[in-house]
Amino acid sequence: MEGLLTRCRALCTLATCSLQLSRCVPHRCHHCAPEKGQRLVLSKMFQPQNLREDQMPIPEGKSDSLTCKSQRLMLQVGLILPASPGCYHLLPYTVRAMEKLVRVIDQEMQAIGGQKVNLPSLCPAELWQATGRWDLMGKELLKLRDRHGKEYCLGPTHEEAVTALVASQKKLSYKQLPFLLYQVTRKFRDEPRPRFGLLRGREFYMKDMYTFDSSPEAAQHTYRLVCDAYCSLFDRLGLPFLKAQADVGSIGGMLSHEFQLPADVGEDQLAVCPSCNFSANIELLDPSQANCPTCQGPLTQTKGIEVGHTFYLGTKYSSIFNAQFTNAHGKPSLAEMGCYGLGVTRILAAAIEVFSTEDCIRWPSLLAPYQVCLLPPKKGSKETEATELTGHLYDHITEVVPQLRGEVVLDDRTHLTIGNRLKDADKLGYPFVIITGKRALEDPAHFEVWCQNTGEVVFLTQEGVMELLRTQVQVV
Repeated sequence: MEGLLTRCRALCTLATCSLQLSRCVPHRCHHCAPEKGQRLVLSKMFQPQNLREDQMPIPEGKSDSLTCKSQRLMLQVGLILPASPGCYHLLPYTVRAMEKLVRVIDQEMQAIGGQKVNLPSLCPAELWQATGRWDLMGKELLKLRDRHGKEYCLGPTHEEAVTALVASQKKLSYKQLPFLLYQVTRKFRDEPRPRFGLLRGREFYMKDMYTFDSSPEAAQHTYRLVCDAYCSLFDRLGLPFLKAQADVGSIGGMLSHEFQLPADVGEDQLAVCPSCNFSANIELLDPSQANCPTCQGPLTQTKGIEVGHTFYLGTKYSSIFNAQFTNAHGKPSLAEMGCYGLGVTRILAAAIEVFSTEDCIRWPSLLAPYQVCLLPPKKGSKETEATELTGHLYDHITEVVPQLRGEVVLDDRTHLTIGNRLKDADKLGYPFVIITGKRALEDPAHFEVWCQNTGEVVFLTQEGVMELLRTQVQVV
């Protein structure tokens, strides 16, 4: 570990602090938090901003393709930039948010016994041919041949690969089960019409879990366990969600649920019962059905963005690949399986879609790329003499509230007015923006604190700022 930290520090680029605060400012390294006395400054970050809508690069080549709020905002503030239709560069702020989301997912999956693996994206054709999905998936399956003529696909999902992996272990005992194997990887799907930015693309990040149990009863218990973990995840993020009954589709199996975020841009039509909380994808219901099948109350309809999907598979895949274990009677038995997906990049975009205003990004608090942004006075203004207070506050925050190390950014572009920088900060959605303004010249100095998620603005002393951050900031 020490070697890794040494290498990380060697890679950090030092630059003279433009605020003349007699500190060195390294660019943020993904492997280590800033050293004491080092500051993250906005001028050194790769963060394109302030693109007008007519300046935004549109991969589809049509101005009317920006039909989604999250896509427009993420392009405008420089969270993503298009690489090709359906594929995006994820820029530093987005990567930070995604890494935080993955940490929350890891916590929830490992709390129920999940073990993290990493399976190849390049999947041999014979595995998919064995299940029939090589043809069933149709043109959405990205296929290719290597130099020897061997066929592969770029995995949109990994049921075949993980089942073959478990089947290769010939001496599994029922005492070792259940296995809950999951990964967070890039997935690929040849979308005929990519749209809505990260909500529907050709390349995306997904968390997929595959479970192996010794009996149908045990597998159904695991199914409920994972569904509960998904509910806990979305509750922690503060995302309003529906757990809707769903069709098994090309994945197959006997039971399936979708986790949906209600949103106007959603592509799924959902039937919801306000009386008993029943919900289902409308494709499951008879078109003429107007009443809830559970309580007979009237159903309402809403649109949703699918951000998670769960399947109880039974022995659909284990029977094909002969994924067996030795049961309590010493006999070979087929493993009962389940599979469970979460759209990682889709959750990020969907959260922005649900929480944001038309003009400004708003994040689930746990996922904000940086929790605090500090705005020193404009260079040459009468408040310039309070500039050093901003640096002292930065150091004090990171020393007194250790969980905020690496979570505070200093907007050192002091050639711009505080108003212009505040507008940028508002668009990027930092949960807390702290301004060194006119009242910083008082004794004691007061800082202007914008609490972006509540819209509250307060003036606090340094001690008041520390108390607010200690009690209000959420960090994974």
